[in-house]
Amino acid sequence: MQAETEIPAGVRAATTLWITAVAMGAFETILAVTQLPAFDAGTAVGLGVRVVIYAAAVFLALLLCRRQNWARAVLAVGLGVFGTISLVIEPVQWLLAGNSPGRFLAEASTMTLVAAGSRLVHLAAVLGAMVLMFGPPANAFFRGAPTGEVAGRRERV
Repeated sequence: MQAETEIPAGVRAATTLWITAVAMGAFETILAVTQLPAFDAGTAVGLGVRVVIYAAAVFLALLLCRRQNWARAVLAVGLGVFGTISLVIEPVQWLLAGNSPGRFLAEASTMTLVAAGSRLVHLAAVLGAMVLMFGPPANAFFRGAPTGEVAGRRERV
């Protein structure tokens, strides 16, 4: 029988941060949909795709605590790289077009500021999760090295 290994705090925190990122993404989606003039088939398809991605992300995040290194790799590439690009491309393009953050803050509606704040929390959660799931304790955990014994049970998130 294989000895149970304690889940490092960084892996537990990375899992929480991934779930936070998903929650912020869902919140941003809800805000965007509520601002649409009409709900059409294209919107429904887009929502369906997002729901699948969000569910997959939560599933993968939970697999981190089960020492599934492939889930860590999929999260890193899928959400850590491509997800981050999708979060920052629009604001970067906006800045490159000569817009000013100060003017944005002065002229933005409350709803726009809420959405921007959510985007910042979303981005911070992704970046934090990436750092934590590749820190030394997490790397040892995913390699299968003992990180501390827990009497007969594995810690759960």
